[in-house]
Amino acid sequence: MNIEKLIKMANDISDFFNSESDKELAAEGVKKHILRSWDPRMRQGIISYYQQDGKKLSPLAQRAIEKLMS
Repeated sequence: MNIEKLIKMANDISDFFNSESDKELAAEGVKKHILRSWDPRMRQGIISYYQQDGKKLSPLAQRAIEKLMS
């Protein structure tokens, strides 16, 4: 899968959850969506991107990926 597409998808999901005032709860929502909807290769791809660079991910997407790694 193209990493640019994964970045866009992660940011789009984060945009949806960003209206939640509790950002930790929002990040948890993004994480759960990724766990439910993305296959393991997609999850590993976005984790690898985050670990290497991550600059194109929104702050909420970055927090969700951190939660995904823990």
